[in-house]
Amino acid sequence: MRLPLLTFAATLLVACASTTPPPAPVAEPAPPPAMAPPTGVAAAMGNVAAALAAPGRTDADRERDGRDHPAEVLALAGFGEGMTIADVFGGGGYYSEILSHVVGPRGHVRLVNNVQYDNYAKKTLEPRLAGGRLANVEYTVTPPDAMNLGTNTLDGALIVMSYHDLYVADADWPAIDAHGFIQQIVAALKPGATLLIVDHQARPGSGRQDTQGLHRIEDTFAIADFRANGLELVRTTELLRNPADDHTRNVFDPAIRGHTDRFVHVYVKPAP
Repeated sequence: MRLPLLTFAATLLVACASTTPPPAPVAEPAPPPAMAPPTGVAAAMGNVAAALAAPGRTDADRERDGRDHPAEVLALAGFGEGMTIADVFGGGGYYSEILSHVVGPRGHVRLVNNVQYDNYAKKTLEPRLAGGRLANVEYTVTPPDAMNLGTNTLDGALIVMSYHDLYVADADWPAIDAHGFIQQIVAALKPGATLLIVDHQARPGSGRQDTQGLHRIEDTFAIADFRANGLELVRTTELLRNPADDHTRNVFDPAIRGHTDRFVHVYVKPAP
């Protein structure tokens, strides 16, 4: 009796196989190409690492390196030798000094502050720029509505922890036309040039509500803001994230200062 039973079972299996094909394998979704690191990122990191090792940098700057990870962040933006980069609202020039070595003698760094940032950062700026020690850094103090960046003049730009200030207005900080401000940078970027944004993360759903009280802004608001101004988000990193920051403290609170949860975005100006 076993042989007919086995034969029947085999026949049934063949029939099922012939009528019900196996499901096609599900392909793993490819990571968005827009978030891939730029070509030559390892070489770019090497260039920034060499800049960080340059003699003459202050102990305070070297201490900040450990918190800000400038080698990885600047390499993500693809900044390199011979470029012209604008450090917008660059304050005391921490990034401008690093970039002066990254772009080299054939490159140019434009450090742009308004009067308020100049007053805030003057004690740091004066020794940093004294005696022409950063010969390829041009420092200007301009009104936010007339930064004189030109058209198609920049290979890149960065706004580090001061983008949120576009949405602050009080007695000590005159209101800024954020759209007009960003459009000046967009006009100055060459097609394919990148804009690096680093800022303090705000509470989910808060948009720009916490810019005034906490000096924070939400990353999703930033994405929509720069997209509305014609730029495309192409790269991000979680490197400066801090899950221990609950986004409720002012960024100058000693309990969180220097260790806030920060987002890093790289935007590109599309070709025409």
